[in-house]
Amino acid sequence: MKKLKTKIFFTIFTILTISMISILVIYNSTNYIREKNSIKDNLSKMITEKRDGEHEPPEKKDDRESPPDMPEGENPRFMDVFMYTVILEDEKIDKIISHTKDETTPNEIQTLANTILKKKNKNSLVIGNLYLEKYSYHYQNNQIIIIDNSEVNEKLRIDLLVSIIVFFLFEGISFVVCNEISKWIIQPVEASFNKQKQFIADASHELKTPLSVIMASADAMESDHDQKWLHNIQSESNRMSDLIKELLDLAKLENEESSLSMEENNLSKLVEMSILPLESLIYEKNLTFHYDIEDHIKFTCNSSEMKQLITILMDNAIKHCKSKGKIYFSCKVDGSNILIEVRNEGDAIPKGEEEKIFERFYRVDQARNRNENRYGLGLAIAKRIVVNHHGKIKAHSRDGVTTFSVTFKK
Repeated sequence: MKKLKTKIFFTIFTILTISMISILVIYNSTNYIREKNSIKDNLSKMITEKRDGEHEPPEKKDDRESPPDMPEGENPRFMDVFMYTVILEDEKIDKIISHTKDETTPNEIQTLANTILKKKNKNSLVIGNLYLEKYSYHYQNNQIIIIDNSEVNEKLRIDLLVSIIVFFLFEGISFVVCNEISKWIIQPVEASFNKQKQFIADASHELKTPLSVIMASADAMESDHDQKWLHNIQSESNRMSDLIKELLDLAKLENEESSLSMEENNLSKLVEMSILPLESLIYEKNLTFHYDIEDHIKFTCNSSEMKQLITILMDNAIKHCKSKGKIYFSCKVDGSNILIEVRNEGDAIPKGEEEKIFERFYRVDQARNRNENRYGLGLAIAKRIVVNHHGKIKAHSRDGVTTFSVTFKK
């Protein structure tokens, strides 16, 4: 079970991690491509305008005079980014024009221009790594357009740093959430697994006792041919047969919900046919029995399972009714529901165990039920029949009377 929980945890955690990485990679890649295209557009636009002789901006940006080193009648175009044009003459720097409102040109621009010239790689557009490279440039004909990437560098680095922080925060939160989710998912599986283990243990225990008696009786018969040993073998064999039959019935019911053969039946007749054979047993035990069955109740159900349900509830009431006690049975339509009730005077259900009595092998009085060849499977079978018919069953004891209620939707 621990391995299953770990597997579920890592599966969910891995899916969330991969999803988050994908989102952050897409986010940062989109930002990077957008900034790269923006730089590329600015460089290409400036080269085109220079080639066409368009030095003037579309509209005047300010009233500042041209820099002192600018020839008369030539004004630079001002840009929103730090951008420079290096004019060449015979592959040497003639002058450097700044396209920003900052009139100063960094010395490193001239150094960069000389480095570009040494490469002798004309008609080249170099963007570089926008996380690391401070400058990008476009070298074409007799000019080099250089753009400062500093602001872009800082923006992309901040985005990357924020993404890393978000990722680790997300991983921490995901770890806690996935751990809780895996616990929540495993709970019903673990409960079912524990029930199966308990079921196997209980079934083994129940089968072990009669089997031991049979083996001991068989050994005794070798030296003593007394008929009591044969009687023990027959009695315990019947007991094992009953137990196995109930186990098979329960297993069948738990796997047939989707394949039940349902048809509309006269539930009133079904119920009456189920309780009438038990009247002799009730009389034999000196009990008082009253029943109230409404006529012509129509219900779509599996008739054999419905008879089995009524028999189990009545048998349970008879076995737990006190001496000379009363049993009451009713089957009525209550609004849009069909309500079946079985009440008996006698043994009360312990407080807080109203749900447990429907579990397999549960018995309030272990010794008494074993002596009566009762294995704690009857009510588990009854509940499964009710569930398979989309109904509800509950039980409670009050003032010496135990009531079992079954509700079906019409």
